[in-house]
Amino acid sequence: MKVCVICGKRPVIGRTLTHRGMLKKKGGVGRRTVRSNLRRFLPNLQRATILLDGVRTRSRVCTTCLKSGRVQKAPSRPSRRSP
Repeated sequence: MKVCVICGKRPVIGRTLTHRGMLKKKGGVGRRTVRSNLRRFLPNLQRATILLDGVRTRSRVCTTCLKSGRVQKAPSRPSRRSP
């Protein structure tokens, strides 16, 4: 599911309003709301390898948590190839 592991940010439901008519100050009778459509505002989640309670996990984290430093990114693994 689309939820941030750190802060719990999840999708929020909102609306888009469709208007028609001319503005009163332009000589019309005013704008009228014709319809209201439901929509979802999704959080900006990225898959990141983080340290969660000292354990290295790959999980979804929002960019706000990544930028603010609430998440400690796991160090990259050394390569398995031997030169």
